[in-house]
Amino acid sequence: MNRPPAEALTERELEVMHVFWAKGQQSAQDARDELENRGRHLTYTTVATLCKILWEKGFLERIGEARPFQFMPAKSFQEVSRHLVSELVHRVFQGSREQLLLNVIGNKKLSKQKLKLLEELLRDEEGTES
Repeated sequence: MNRPPAEALTERELEVMHVFWAKGQQSAQDARDELENRGRHLTYTTVATLCKILWEKGFLERIGEARPFQFMPAKSFQEVSRHLVSELVHRVFQGSREQLLLNVIGNKKLSKQKLKLLEELLRDEEGTES
């Protein structure tokens, strides 16, 4: 399997980022402990390596020069998730947000309130396209 491009996140990298988004600034050991609390058993060296990779990719910011290094998110959850969803729409649904929504909603019955919210979101999105 090919390594994802530098701007892409692997599954493990995304797991680590979720810890930093939830807890903020912390060390790799703190992140490893939090992953352990969530039922994800990774060694310290694995998490430290993932933090280093995320720092090199620009997803984490390293605070200070003293060890153990402290890291904090350099990109927000909103920024990263927006990019991932945009990439999914482009790659899988050939740019069609409507096809994504149809696929996500499927045969689910939506309340009038949720339908109205979706309609507003789509209308707003159409207005922002150039």
